[in-house]
Amino acid sequence: MTLNLDALNTAITSVNDALWTYLLIGALIICGLYFTIRTRFVQFTMIGDMFRQLVDASPASGGKKHISSFQAFAVSVATRVGTGNLAGVATAIAVGGPGAVFWMWIIALIGSATAFVEATLAQLYKRPDSESFIGGPAYYISRGMHNNWMAALFAVLLTLTFGLSYNSIQSNTICGALNQAFGFNQTIVGIILSALALFIAFGGIQRIAHVSSILVPVMAIGYFILALVVVIMNYDLVPHVIKLIFVNAFGFEQVAGGGLGMTIMIGIRRGLFSNEAGEGSAPNVAATAHVSHPVKQGLIQALGVFTDTLLVCSCTAFLVLISGLYNTEGIQGIQLTQASMESQVGSWGTIFVAIAIILFAFSSIIGNYYYGEANIRYLTDKKWVLQVFRILSGGAFVFFGAVASFEFVWNLGDLFMALLTLCNLIALAFLCKYVFKLLDNYRDQKRRGIKNPEFHRSDLPEVADDLDAWE
Repeated sequence: MTLNLDALNTAITSVNDALWTYLLIGALIICGLYFTIRTRFVQFTMIGDMFRQLVDASPASGGKKHISSFQAFAVSVATRVGTGNLAGVATAIAVGGPGAVFWMWIIALIGSATAFVEATLAQLYKRPDSESFIGGPAYYISRGMHNNWMAALFAVLLTLTFGLSYNSIQSNTICGALNQAFGFNQTIVGIILSALALFIAFGGIQRIAHVSSILVPVMAIGYFILALVVVIMNYDLVPHVIKLIFVNAFGFEQVAGGGLGMTIMIGIRRGLFSNEAGEGSAPNVAATAHVSHPVKQGLIQALGVFTDTLLVCSCTAFLVLISGLYNTEGIQGIQLTQASMESQVGSWGTIFVAIAIILFAFSSIIGNYYYGEANIRYLTDKKWVLQVFRILSGGAFVFFGAVASFEFVWNLGDLFMALLTLCNLIALAFLCKYVFKLLDNYRDQKRRGIKNPEFHRSDLPEVADDLDAWE
């Protein structure tokens, strides 16, 4: 069973082209470059600190069930590392050409500064909750900008984007992979996925954090190692692949044919879907971590962008380009990745990718659900609203993705992603000045030999009254 939504899909495609071409790409690049310069290239100069924070992070002791900084990192990477890495990269290459990979790298390099800013703000304006902390863009828009209607708009957009639309993309990819590998009926797989997602959804952030912190390292390392083996097996083709990426990214053929704009747009769209830098999603889980200084979680989330795009996405890109199948008609998304793997390691490669995408995409469903729940709880305290959302997110839209077309679920996701990101970037532009002060405070403490910098709300007296979690 496949739903026919061609007319609606055509309309959404037209809106997407306008939004991404004239607004979103410019805003992403301008903000990313500005944040990079104003933070003095934090994503490059403080890489060592990023890894130290990740290794040293541990849960807080006491009555509250705080999640550790590492667990917050794992949940956010769970939503980043998923279909965007396996299916999204393959689609970007098939549609935009090999040069799209270069633009994915660029948006990750400058976007990591944006990720740092939004995660640090989420920590600054987080609020104590019954089990841990709660926060995100809706909270820093409300408390930092004192703009309740914009905060509510963001909460609605994020709930629609992650809790509903993105979950349909994840399930669509899982079903496509299992159909390609084993011939499984997509409707039946959709029913099973919905049941599993509902079970996890009713378990809360503690179960989400526990499951993700186990699945993410296993799935990411396993896929990375196999893709690396394929690259090593074809080491003589690596220079050709790198040349192909760079030549296609700036090639005269693309400019003359009007295809360069498509290469850039597709590369940035798929890059943003994968690493989520500036989208406003990762800050929702970054806020839940218990750390002594907001900058610590900002650094860790910036590392998550590198992990996603420069490692996992690059693995898929090299795999697809080495196979040479990206120009093959009729192969798209996860099927292209499966065909590429099969061409290198044999028929079991298709099965391996199918199993990998189950882990990648299902962990993304888990994380997507939490992002939606955090924003539903911002909008209302009514428990029945949250219960309805759990049913829609874990049940209805997971099943919808299983029976809808590949093109429709991705186009719908791009539309909501554009609207969500624009809303968040506006907030970051207004509030980033506080992040720069926090970073200066953190660096000053490090220079004075303080190994574990701490933040108190008295350090930012101009906003102290809006900070509930930093007594």
